[in-house]
Amino acid sequence: MTDEAEARHPVGLVLIDDPPDATAATAAEHAENGHPTPDLKNIFLGGLFLLALLAACYAAAEIVLPIVVAFVLMLVLQPAMRLLQRLHLPRAIAAILLILVLFAALAGLVTILSGPAATWAQKLPETIPKLEERLRFLSKPIAAFQKLVSHAETLTQGAAPAPMPVAVEGTGLSQRLLEGTRSVVTGLLETMLVLFFLLLSGDTFLRRLVEVLPSFKNKRQAVEISQQIESDISAYLTTITLMNIAVGVATGTVAAVCGLGDPVLWGTVALLLNYVPILGPTIGVVVFLLVGLLSIDTLWVAFLPAGLYLGIHIIEGETVTPMLLARRFTINPVLVIVSLVFWYWMWGVPGAILSTPMLAITKIICDRIQSLSAFGHFIEG
Repeated sequence: MTDEAEARHPVGLVLIDDPPDATAATAAEHAENGHPTPDLKNIFLGGLFLLALLAACYAAAEIVLPIVVAFVLMLVLQPAMRLLQRLHLPRAIAAILLILVLFAALAGLVTILSGPAATWAQKLPETIPKLEERLRFLSKPIAAFQKLVSHAETLTQGAAPAPMPVAVEGTGLSQRLLEGTRSVVTGLLETMLVLFFLLLSGDTFLRRLVEVLPSFKNKRQAVEISQQIESDISAYLTTITLMNIAVGVATGTVAAVCGLGDPVLWGTVALLLNYVPILGPTIGVVVFLLVGLLSIDTLWVAFLPAGLYLGIHIIEGETVTPMLLARRFTINPVLVIVSLVFWYWMWGVPGAILSTPMLAITKIICDRIQSLSAFGHFIEG
């Protein structure tokens, strides 16, 4: 294959000479929009492969999810790993040190929050009647809405047979908690093990990939994609973490000023919820509204913590963070929402947290592969 033919066609595809007229039309279209014309056959095959891959990720979530989490954590820890290597620390010791610091911080956070969280959980049954009393003014609108819905169902369905009672037997709460704890511990151990070997291997997989690629253009493209993914995702997660810490500190201060109690707990809740785009802050507003109603006697003051939390989120999420990330990430917000909902359905809360980094990785790869550049342009905001 000549260099000219290689430059005109993506490597790995079957090259078929186009008729002169079709070639001229294709070139004109390329000049007009700057993106290659998609091949319907390749799109169809790629779609089938993508569906099979997603089905495998859903079926093997217990195995795949810790690997994905370890890969993302590796991107975040790679700059620190290089710094420790410049200090002449052996790679294995540096990897163990970073993993110990990471999981020690996680264990310390859980230890600090376990006491206040247990206290609130014990108080919850006693405070439910108080919450019902505070929200009594909503009972009439809710009852009217339920009556309207019931009347509409009667008109559309007519007289329906009475449903037969069905007894559902399930495992006890203790059994479900035991299974959930075992799943979490297993996932953490797998993540720790995979993360250690990813940090230990360094650029081994990239070097092997470069060795097997057929042309210098492909080798350079693979290196550029790898460096761009590492740089952008590391910058994204570091920026988001710093901003979430700022949100946690501001929210904890608001909780202390408003008299909610346990400001460290509520600041940490705000920090963790902010990792989930849109859905997390929405849950946070509801949480701080309920906590305010339970903790503050004056009704209008009880809405103040939720209002201040919403203001903090608007300042951070709509002004500061977009300004810091605008140069690296311009992703269509509609696709961010769709990705969030989809990965939450696939993998739960961890999937929702990973949805934006995975979408950003997809865009970086598509922007640098000619046959996928149109898809990358579609993802762009």
